[in-house]
Amino acid sequence: MNRFASRVLFAALSVLLSVSAARAAAPSEITVRLQMDSDQYVEGERIRAVVDIANASADVIDCRSEKAKDHLVLELYRTSDKYQFEKGSDIPFTAGFALLSGEGQKLETFLGDHFPFHKSTHYQARAVLIHDGLRFESTFKTFSIVPGMKCGGALQLFEGRDGLKREFELVHWNRERVEHLFLKARDEGARPRRWPTTDLGPVLRVTPPRLSILPSGEVIVLHRTTQDAFIRSEFWSLPGAFEFNLHEVMMDPEVAGAKRVREVYKETGGVEPVKKAWWKFW
Repeated sequence: MNRFASRVLFAALSVLLSVSAARAAAPSEITVRLQMDSDQYVEGERIRAVVDIANASADVIDCRSEKAKDHLVLELYRTSDKYQFEKGSDIPFTAGFALLSGEGQKLETFLGDHFPFHKSTHYQARAVLIHDGLRFESTFKTFSIVPGMKCGGALQLFEGRDGLKREFELVHWNRERVEHLFLKARDEGARPRRWPTTDLGPVLRVTPPRLSILPSGEVIVLHRTTQDAFIRSEFWSLPGAFEFNLHEVMMDPEVAGAKRVREVYKETGGVEPVKKAWWKFW
């Protein structure tokens, strides 16, 4: 190879390297973040996450259809052995979106709609935006699936549906330094199914929670949430459905009565002492 050819090759390589360097700097212009509501979830809870994408590049990010040039994916790993779970549905991870230069967007997703969570263990998740052949990754979010501590339960049988049993379980678990009560529901029989677990709110376990199933299909949970109040949660449980219906706060009758006496005493200015002469003792 002569000297002229060598110079041409050197110049071409320099151009390619400069282009590669400019291309490598692009990831700093597009940021992807994954935010989660908690780092611990009770079995069956819907695991909500928010993907936050900011586009500071000159490009347009287009994820509006399956045939779009860009894609947003979620990756889930088991922490113990780094096993990567396959996507278990054809549902898009998030709604379709497009971002012009200088735009950003937050997108909601539920991990349980896309991955199977059959085991209580530790997981890691991240969001990845694939744009122009490059991967823009969020940092990993670590969270756990826990069974909870059982504190009650009941079994529902359905007339005319032989073999179908719906098992309800009340469990408690600490969330944000406050003890919460959860209701789990699972079908047993020919078609086993786990229904979404419901967070019923803070619980004071000085009074055991109560779970009742009415013949009409209502499932009622009554639990103490503060020193002077209960929460009554009502669900509709039918052979093919399990839905939340009502959530109301009820005052403790005994404490509420004492509280009202104190309020009346305060409103009236208290009870005036009996007036009598200083030498009378009766």
